[in-house]
Amino acid sequence: MDASETTEAFIASADAHSAHNYHPLPVVVATADGAWMTDVEGRRFLDMLAGYSALNFGHGNRRLIEAAKAQLDRVTLTSRAFHHDRFADFCRELAALCGMEMVLPMNTGAEAVETAVKTARKWGYRVKGVPAEMAKIVVAGNNFHGRTTTVISFSTDPEARADFGPYTPGFEIVPYGDLTALRSAVTENTVAVLLEPIQGEAGVLVPPAGYLPSVRELTRERNVLFVADEIQSGLGRTGRTFACEHEGVVPDMYVLGKALGGGVVPVSAVVSSAEVLGVFRPGEHGSTFGGNPLACAVALEVIAMLRSGEYQERATVLGERLHRELGLLKDSGHVTAVRGRGLWAGVDIAPAYGTGREISEKLMERGVLVKDTHGVTVRIAPPLVITEEDLDWGLAQLRAVLGA
Repeated sequence: MDASETTEAFIASADAHSAHNYHPLPVVVATADGAWMTDVEGRRFLDMLAGYSALNFGHGNRRLIEAAKAQLDRVTLTSRAFHHDRFADFCRELAALCGMEMVLPMNTGAEAVETAVKTARKWGYRVKGVPAEMAKIVVAGNNFHGRTTTVISFSTDPEARADFGPYTPGFEIVPYGDLTALRSAVTENTVAVLLEPIQGEAGVLVPPAGYLPSVRELTRERNVLFVADEIQSGLGRTGRTFACEHEGVVPDMYVLGKALGGGVVPVSAVVSSAEVLGVFRPGEHGSTFGGNPLACAVALEVIAMLRSGEYQERATVLGERLHRELGLLKDSGHVTAVRGRGLWAGVDIAPAYGTGREISEKLMERGVLVKDTHGVTVRIAPPLVITEEDLDWGLAQLRAVLGA
């Protein structure tokens, strides 16, 4: 077989035996290290997506791999029927990192969002005093919080919603960044406002300056929980531990995932105060794998790495370099918009140069992997461990593809 036949054989087999719920680029990765991936034919690719921020610390990060290996030899799962010796440390350290008091661990980001929804409703009934079955949660248009039935019930993306109804009630959608609409939507039965501090899937949309502090002020005034979905934006990606920090905002609840597992195991969590998470009683919520020993061991190492501030600093410095170069492409007319913060950007390609998918495919041919969204946008989010030289090389490939 030649290279294309081998790659095509892998893809054909996957297409034959898996549901077609993704449309990946036609590359088959076999190994990876740091910011680089190698396919089944030995071709190397610079990863400038980082698993949608799940790989903030790079592929095969030795600290994380060693933490996982050490735990694999001890115990990997007990279920929550029993205690294990990594759980208390994980909860304590994650709560401290967030400046909160309690943690409810899950596995995937979507599970964490579902947990946040249940938590907010429970708090609304037990603490705020909202009448039974009347709790409302306000969310933003163009959001992406996952693809469970409840989460797609408050999505505005037709691809996520179509043919999956009936939908879960109890949500009101307002335009992202529109404080007037948000203020009008909050009523005495509102228990939470759930937002992404930066909307990732929507194209790395940053809200207007002052929006998040105003949301914080409004929710505090109206006795409503401010829930920040930092699954993509959190844990170093934007140059701070949390994207909310850029505007001095501390929400009532963080929803975390992706990078919390270091790209090694799925780990997610809801982190909040004792007043909020204290509403749960045994049997009301749970997960067999949530907070398992292996997950806790890896996440503890992630937390320790974040405490150093090294990765936040890298995202800041390299992010300035990224946005400076992308800004030049906007000035030259090759792209129509550049958004983002830190080592994270959404780049709208000028129609004359192709769609987001076409640009992503051309970059793949030149050894760079990114992913498109919403037709015209290319998302760039390399691992925070990427070198300046590799980042510059990757951006040079984008310039070449655009003819800049």
